[in-house]
Amino acid sequence: MKKLLATLCAMILLMTGCGGEQQANKDKPNNNLSAVEFKLGMVTRLNTNEENMGSVLDQFAEKIGIKGTKHLPKFYDSFNAMQMGLEAGEIEAVSTYNSVANYVIANNDKLEIVPNEALNKIADSFCFAVRKNDTRLRDELDKVIDEMKADGALDKLINDYVTNVNKDKTPPKVDLPKFDGEDKIVIGVTGDLPPLDLILPDNSPAGFNTALLAEVAKRLGRNIEIVQIDSGARAAALNSRLIDVIFWVIVPLGDDLPIDLDKPEGVELSKPYFKDNVAVIKLKANK
Repeated sequence: MKKLLATLCAMILLMTGCGGEQQANKDKPNNNLSAVEFKLGMVTRLNTNEENMGSVLDQFAEKIGIKGTKHLPKFYDSFNAMQMGLEAGEIEAVSTYNSVANYVIANNDKLEIVPNEALNKIADSFCFAVRKNDTRLRDELDKVIDEMKADGALDKLINDYVTNVNKDKTPPKVDLPKFDGEDKIVIGVTGDLPPLDLILPDNSPAGFNTALLAEVAKRLGRNIEIVQIDSGARAAALNSRLIDVIFWVIVPLGDDLPIDLDKPEGVELSKPYFKDNVAVIKLKANK
């Protein structure tokens, strides 16, 4: 297992404006999420900036009948960094997924899930992404996803690693099969989004996405190597051929959000293999 150089992040042309003024008191998080404006931590999106993301969320909220809400997103390149930003008062809440939120709050009694009428109505679909000219690999991944949906293997992995995961324990490591003499597919993961994907302290991969990859490897008869990488560096690593597949890509589907909101430039997307609703977590108010 290897960690890509942090300088890789500089290869991505992302605008990182805050989208709003700093609060007068930065040392204390604002636990009142009913305020008209609030700062929202999000994992770095690959095809938009913070200001545009905020506008999309505001427009979506208004479309579903919620008026007067202004989202001020702040992007982070890892979920761990986002949690630290929350505790430091840089943001008021964190946007993540139901599966992640339920796992995280079960292991951190300082956090709680809070309702957000707009964000909670968004369901993101998880896909693989390959380079635009690597359609053969994309087609292979699509075929495996279809097979796993048809024979129930995908539902079983979701039940075992997401729905019924033991939130009180660290997800167990997943062993990837090895095939002598076969080609290797290098896949980038963030490695800090339990129970979806996680790199354990001994550098072993764990979680649902890794279990999915193990099954993909078996069905393709191909070796898979996992490389841990910051979220913001995914597209650059892919287009620079340091990896072959972005481990997960989030694609909002439907008429309410732009289909390419989180689609990196120069990639082809596989069929979705998992969907989860957005959840919001924050620090509990001090008693």
